[in-house]
Amino acid sequence: LSNLLSLRTDQREVWQSRYQKRHNNFGEARLLRPYRTHNDSLNVYNSAMLTLVIQAGGESRRMGSDKGLLPFLGKPLIRRVIERLSPMADEVLVTTNNPDAYRFLDLPLYADLLPGYGALGGLLTALSAAGKPLVAVVACDMPFASAALLATLAGRLESSGGDVAIPSSAEGLEPLHAVYRRETCLPQVRLALEGGELKLISWFPQVRVEVVPFEQVAAVDPNPHLFMNLNTPADLKRAESIARGSNLD
Repeated sequence: LSNLLSLRTDQREVWQSRYQKRHNNFGEARLLRPYRTHNDSLNVYNSAMLTLVIQAGGESRRMGSDKGLLPFLGKPLIRRVIERLSPMADEVLVTTNNPDAYRFLDLPLYADLLPGYGALGGLLTALSAAGKPLVAVVACDMPFASAALLATLAGRLESSGGDVAIPSSAEGLEPLHAVYRRETCLPQVRLALEGGELKLISWFPQVRVEVVPFEQVAAVDPNPHLFMNLNTPADLKRAESIARGSNLD
């Protein structure tokens, strides 16, 4: 496993070099940016320190097709998520094992370093591919993902020096709508995989984790569907209905 990871890391460096010349979507690195939250407070964070990684690596068994490519209000679901979140980051990447299908995004695409290792393997790929110190990781099937919340999480890590800022919901922790410090999290994710772990948060006891309680999440973004993810055609239909009815686009 260690030798394979070393080989794939070398490949990542080649991919980053190849894409660096093609993807300067945001021009010069943006510095401290104010991001206004729902409660009208200003959260200031350094967007030049942040990579946004959209994960499109799920098998989509219950959906029956690649979730990121499903039409959502007239556009691919993954494009909706990227358009909602990309303004808050200086670098935007996509992890996918189906790169040909996602080339229309004109963004750097990274296949899993360790195929078959589930969500934790996907996080390894996201952290390895990122070029910035802080990494916001979001699943492609979250149509109401919140830029304001991610900005708040990034600001917390900048001010506290923590390693993970993760929101909680009624369902528990939300590791696929969280921000990670690459330098400290990547080696721990690697060690967890080498130790046979597959649970996405199994390595959390080894780092400094800041959990944002659900009440504080709601103060930043009160959308009750913020963490909704789409697993079935019925979920997709319901989410589109919610978006149409509440102007959450």
